[in-house]
Amino acid sequence: MEPVRRQHPDGLPDPDHVSTDTDTDTDTSTSTDTQTAGAGAGAAPAVGRLAPADAFLDHRPLLHAIAYRMLGSVHDAEDAVQDAYLRWTAQDPETVANPAAFLTTVTTRLCLDRLRSAAVRRELYVGPWLPEPLQTGAGGGANTGVGVGVGVGLGTTAGTAAGFCSDPAATVALRESASIGMLLLLDRLSPAERAVFVLREAFEVPYAQIAQIIERTPESCRQLHHRARRRVAETPQRRRPTHHRTPDPARDQRIVEGFLAAARGGDLERLTALLREDVIVYNDGGGKVSAALRPIHGSAKVARLYTHIIPKRLTEGTVITFHRFNHTPGMLVRRPRTTFVYMFDLDEDDRIAHIYMIANPDKLTHLSA
Repeated sequence: MEPVRRQHPDGLPDPDHVSTDTDTDTDTSTSTDTQTAGAGAGAAPAVGRLAPADAFLDHRPLLHAIAYRMLGSVHDAEDAVQDAYLRWTAQDPETVANPAAFLTTVTTRLCLDRLRSAAVRRELYVGPWLPEPLQTGAGGGANTGVGVGVGVGLGTTAGTAAGFCSDPAATVALRESASIGMLLLLDRLSPAERAVFVLREAFEVPYAQIAQIIERTPESCRQLHHRARRRVAETPQRRRPTHHRTPDPARDQRIVEGFLAAARGGDLERLTALLREDVIVYNDGGGKVSAALRPIHGSAKVARLYTHIIPKRLTEGTVITFHRFNHTPGMLVRRPRTTFVYMFDLDEDDRIAHIYMIANPDKLTHLSA
């Protein structure tokens, strides 16, 4: 199998900073087929001068990017990557002809196992389920709002691999595949369909390699990909994320600031003008924080909702910072006892098409303080 891209598709450095020098336990439960993926008899050592831990870290951002798109959870992605490291340390690096292929295979199969077990938990989830927000950069300018807040510009942190995805089309595909809207669509697919869709659409992995990873034939992978694309395309237009807009962080933040100002000031007319007529709001409290249990549709209802609740949430001690989550504009609202994340999907006319609000505390613990 040919090497796949190593740099982080989301423009981030090592996103979860899990140390590899403190792990003492190894998991040897991986099947023989998984352990030998990317290995070849008599092949020259692929790690070269890198120590096994360094070789793993070289591929770690890619593995995290795959796992997050597969699972829609930062925590689960971190766990899957950490499990992949345990299997890597249990493998003799001298027998691995292609570390990228081996690690991609192991990580994808671990994600498939997690997806199958997650299906039961989702059935018991209270209210709409939304993916965990992935912080992909600061807002487009200085953070403002109630209190003082500083956005974390992960996209420009030293150590981010340069030159990743110089092809603009590839960059767009990678960005879209991590959007909240797309992750929600992917959640409707079977585990195998999702694996093929992510590997093919986001990372351009050939069908022959995908077949080795998920243990299917190339033709079966083609059929899975076709079926997954058809199911995504069949989603009603109003529920699809808006992908044809060129991101502009500074402009995007001004739109979010305008939304916040109109909601705080009770300006229904101004707020309605910022919303697409068929706007949809999804709220995820997970049964732990009060939140609407059904999506809210329409600009009139949404405008009334936010002119009512935003002033109540911006109480004394509240801190608001503007960030980019999943490559879309958003804001992090910290109150003394609760935290909220708002993400805004904007259309080509700079109107808000979808709002995703996450308040389930279990989904926000990874965000920077």
